[in-house]
Amino acid sequence: MSTPSYTCPWCRIPSEGADATCPHCGAPIDVRAKVSKSGWAEQPPIRDMARIRFNRSTCQISGTYVPVAEMKLDQEDSVYFSHHVLLHCDTSVRLDMMKLSGGFNRVLAGMPLRMMTAQGPGFLAISADHPGETLAVPLPANHAIDVVEHRFLVATRNVAFHWENSGIWYTTQSGDEQEWHYPLGQTMDRFTAQGGPGLLLLHAPGNTFIRDLQPGERILVQPGGLIYKDRSVRMFLHFEYPHGQYWFSSARWQAKAVWLTLQGPGRVAVQSVFERPELVGSVRSTSGSTTQYW
Repeated sequence: MSTPSYTCPWCRIPSEGADATCPHCGAPIDVRAKVSKSGWAEQPPIRDMARIRFNRSTCQISGTYVPVAEMKLDQEDSVYFSHHVLLHCDTSVRLDMMKLSGGFNRVLAGMPLRMMTAQGPGFLAISADHPGETLAVPLPANHAIDVVEHRFLVATRNVAFHWENSGIWYTTQSGDEQEWHYPLGQTMDRFTAQGGPGLLLLHAPGNTFIRDLQPGERILVQPGGLIYKDRSVRMFLHFEYPHGQYWFSSARWQAKAVWLTLQGPGRVAVQSVFERPELVGSVRSTSGSTTQYW
């Protein structure tokens, strides 16, 4: 067996480097990592018809505007996904509902999301049904990442899944009405590779940027821009207020901007398309935050 001579700068997994794309994440091998002075690296889109290998199976990414992940499953391999992303499937592939501990009550456009499994042999195709990038995230054994809601496409069966409360919230008050806000959603998906390396496919609109945070290093990002983070990365909110003339002025509570603080160590990924958090009324309480006046 030949010694790996290339280490992908995106998924960090060694390979022989003989193909045009990384066999683990699909990133082009002939594209060098371009890192800005601020430390962010743009992840190159997976090329049309790029092929990713996992276990005895393959996944081919077709298309660039609305990519489709077409999988050729070996009879010993299986994957799981949300039912609404299945595009087509061979009759030889066995489909079943996936049982989730603790139940699963997430909804999309008013309809409940149900998780399914697919067991080979045969072909099946997965599509997010809207423009964006398909991200292949290989997970080393026992490694876990936290993913924002509605970014998950498909994962190999050895990748354990459960949801966690995001722990990121704040309340606003306008008159007598109080409203709760969850900039990341109330929950996040945690995926952990068990018993060996696993493969996770995500979908994100816009361009994707990745950064490795050093221990204790902090950055501010738009909450709606986060795609995923390593489990080791901590997060909390950061509010900006106008500098009121009087300490007890009501303007002190009128936040003008809310950011998500991410603190290393670990890797984070953000997207260039995002929705800004609503700031209607006065911020009364938060899940934990820092404050800046200007």
